[in-house]
Amino acid sequence: MPVRLLAALLLGLLGFALLGPAAGAQDEPVLGDPGQPGETAPEGMAPPAAGPGAVGAGTEDSLEAAGVSSEEHVAGEGHAAPPVWLVLPFVALLAMIATGPLFYPHHWHHHYPKYAVGLGLLVAAIYLVSPLEDVAVLHAVEEYLAFIALLFALYVASGTILIKTDFEGTPRVNTAMLFVGAVISNFIGTTGASMLLIRPYMRVNRGRLRAYHIIFFIFVVSNVGGALTPIGDPPLFLGFLRGVPFFWTFTHIWYIWLPTLLLILAVFYVFDRRNAAESERAQRRRAGDPDVEPGEYTDVAAAHTRRHVAIEGKLGFVWLALIIGSVFLDPNVFGWVPDLHEALHLPFGIREVIMFGVAFLAYRTARREALEGNAFTFGPIAEVAWLFIGIFLTMQPALQLIAAFAADNATALNATTFYFGTGVLSSILDNAPTYVSFVAAAMGKFGLDVNVPADVACLAAPHCGDALTWYYLQAISVAAVFWGANTYIGNGPNFMVKAIAEEAGVACPSFVGYIVRYSLPILIPIYILVWLVFFSGLVPIHTF
Repeated sequence: MPVRLLAALLLGLLGFALLGPAAGAQDEPVLGDPGQPGETAPEGMAPPAAGPGAVGAGTEDSLEAAGVSSEEHVAGEGHAAPPVWLVLPFVALLAMIATGPLFYPHHWHHHYPKYAVGLGLLVAAIYLVSPLEDVAVLHAVEEYLAFIALLFALYVASGTILIKTDFEGTPRVNTAMLFVGAVISNFIGTTGASMLLIRPYMRVNRGRLRAYHIIFFIFVVSNVGGALTPIGDPPLFLGFLRGVPFFWTFTHIWYIWLPTLLLILAVFYVFDRRNAAESERAQRRRAGDPDVEPGEYTDVAAAHTRRHVAIEGKLGFVWLALIIGSVFLDPNVFGWVPDLHEALHLPFGIREVIMFGVAFLAYRTARREALEGNAFTFGPIAEVAWLFIGIFLTMQPALQLIAAFAADNATALNATTFYFGTGVLSSILDNAPTYVSFVAAAMGKFGLDVNVPADVACLAAPHCGDALTWYYLQAISVAAVFWGANTYIGNGPNFMVKAIAEEAGVACPSFVGYIVRYSLPILIPIYILVWLVFFSGLVPIHTF
């Protein structure tokens, strides 16, 4: 049944795409051509501001890859912004996600796909029949297909890898696992690390597994951990596509990442120390019983002191590598990559085709023992797929309104407003287009164009025209990645981890419970401390 649901889902999205204008309907000059406003400025000088024809003249494909249309980016330049009331379907969907599991769980569980798709179709229909730019519908479909292709492929590939160990779930072991997951997320992405590690993390804690274990996993592995490389989190990857140097994120964020991560882990350690329950594995070991449950290392001597880790389904790592590598197969990165948007007017690219193909091959070649040990089903990914159809479609008006506000108020924005504005909106909206909108506003302060790679590189460089350019980019980058942990919908893997945990029997908090019991008392004070130290101006700014 889940496979048929996903097939119906993709067919429906293709139908949406056919209603919109053809993607890439006109030829556009290549960025960086001689004479274009993409030439590198002399050191110490800001490049000249792009001319009127620069916005959208050679960069619409880059914007589409980011899920942000050129019309959205230049809101206020002759394009009608959506009315504020059009965000009501988005608010309604968030309200139902928050209240459904609490007050009408049976009804919600059986009918949430209808609500999500229905509200999404309502917004799409309004765009298509009104004077609004209906290209936003096509962009929503394109962005959704890229999102679900990556999530689906990583979910399937990681599900074919069974990590077996006889480690016991203790505060020290759990803290170490979270830290390792945070580091790994910078190499295979927060989604890849989350899908790979959530099941063994739950297994070692069986018998003492609580909701806070899942929430801190989301905090650390699914969000904050992936702040050091463009591979780690989608906003940073979009920055890389637009011209931010690959290693800029590491050199400018590591000294914020490390103390933030250690603070969150310290709070988790205190939580876990207060959990007096023993894991089932520890109880069996004390009783002299062997570890023989699926997913656990079984060849263990009763009196041994060394812990073991074994992996079944190593082919899954090859599939993961192919998926991560395909992320870079974008016409904006490599000119030789076929552009299906331009050539065939399709709402997806060769990257998505490869990802779905790899997912199919990974599942067909998977060892049954690995799938059974991971209790693998398509239920969690199907839930995410249905809900995020509605989220991606209904959030388009909100994203356009934010882009218009950022463009109109660029000169009044400072590091504090960039940090908190990006952070708060990344908590409830897709953090990738939020990142792009605020980067565009920051560049507007200095006469730079977000669509010109040389200008973006200038923004990232210390003392390029203005000593504060990199500082604003740093505030936006940190906020987009860190604050995505504040809600289940702040970042893609958050809801996936929740769905996997709930399928395994963990009673995760509701949408509101997550915010009230964990985000507000734990993350927000830490994020305010980050602002005080790094972005409030109370501490001198240093470059590293």
